[in-house]
Amino acid sequence: MNGTNGRLPFAEKFGYGLGDMAANFVFQAMMALQLNFYTDTFGLTPAQAGTMFLVVGLGAAVFNPVMGVIADRTKTRWGRFRPWLLWTAVPFGVIGILTFTTPDLSAPAKLMYAWVTYLLLRLVYTMNNVPYAALTGVMTADPNERTSIASYRQLFANSAGFIVQSLAIPMVVFLGRGSNARGYQLTMGLFSVIGVAMFLIAFSVTRERIQPDPQQKTSVGQDLADLMKNGPWIALFLVTTFYFIALMIRGSMMLPYFIYCAGNKLLFSWFNGFGLTALLIGVACSTALTKRIGKRTLFFWSMLLTGIFCILLFFLPATATVPIITLEVLRQFVYGCSGPVLWAMMGDVADFGEWKTGRRATATVTAAVVFALWIGLALGGAIAGWLLSFYGYQPNAEQTAHALLGIRLIASVYAGAAFLAAAVCLLFYGISMKLNLTISHDLTERRKGYSSPAS
Repeated sequence: MNGTNGRLPFAEKFGYGLGDMAANFVFQAMMALQLNFYTDTFGLTPAQAGTMFLVVGLGAAVFNPVMGVIADRTKTRWGRFRPWLLWTAVPFGVIGILTFTTPDLSAPAKLMYAWVTYLLLRLVYTMNNVPYAALTGVMTADPNERTSIASYRQLFANSAGFIVQSLAIPMVVFLGRGSNARGYQLTMGLFSVIGVAMFLIAFSVTRERIQPDPQQKTSVGQDLADLMKNGPWIALFLVTTFYFIALMIRGSMMLPYFIYCAGNKLLFSWFNGFGLTALLIGVACSTALTKRIGKRTLFFWSMLLTGIFCILLFFLPATATVPIITLEVLRQFVYGCSGPVLWAMMGDVADFGEWKTGRRATATVTAAVVFALWIGLALGGAIAGWLLSFYGYQPNAEQTAHALLGIRLIASVYAGAAFLAAAVCLLFYGISMKLNLTISHDLTERRKGYSSPAS
């Protein structure tokens, strides 16, 4: 396909999806394993880990809009966004291994090592992921194809989640042979090597087709001013913040939940295996549901039901394995139905800005939403760590009744409340299904005079 509308080749969608699978080998480990790794294997206290997540997370989050500005102004024969997949592939893999390595150092030196490697991981992730996310908005102008691209992306991302959350702990045990530190290093080493190859494939098969008007003249100040006038972007920023606060809180709590509340660490893998299978089915249903009811409506109901199912976990005994897994299957299915929608909405918000102002800044808009993503992860990680400390959690020890209550509350009620907050914010997202199609049509007509595909 050479134009900006119509169906994209399967190979291009498949290859693009591999890029998110590569990133999610690390991203999913950060959400599901990293807090437990830092406290129970690396040797940090929960408060030290929570503070590091917040400070580094907020600092790295600020880099997202900067990276968006840089990516929008990158000009190569490969396009603006694709080359960043090539340039960051190997650094991403190397830093991913180093972050999950436990050095034989003094306690202060280990703390410094953790801060430096975690900061580098967050920076290289941003340099890779902001341009990658922006690609969705320039591969096609068709809003339904954009959702389809995002569906491939989510299928592969959640497949990585399935692998990491179902297999990582058994791999750590098997490869470590009695040493969790060695197990984490080898497991993340394997994931990182595979990820580098996937980034290179994603770079090779994707194409950028939507180009800004060659006569467009904008400044960084103008791009930021346009954002502040973009109502749907503001709503999506808040949605994304609460969405990832919820994911980080929930994701980081489930391993401690099964270790200390349920008393069976290996159930964590079964729990994730069934849940993520349901999530993948939900993602597969997303495009068809979006065509029927629209992105905004699907996203709202997904967040509302996900929040309710999260909270219901609190009312189940931690040893009720079958009901807990059944609830997780339901939660992950409704969550998965909206999985691709957030990423497709980023392109729609960029379209809305261009439609209103005549100026397009795809990566800046995308980076500003991804900025919210990292704000959410930083806050979620900090909240989880601080709350564990507040409830008296002690790594590698028998927990008090108060600490066990805290783990259960954090994993259910607190995480669910953040999902419900995301649902409320979606009520203020102004791009309806009808308006989405109108914007797509109008912009296609405008671009006929100046668009050309990047090779």
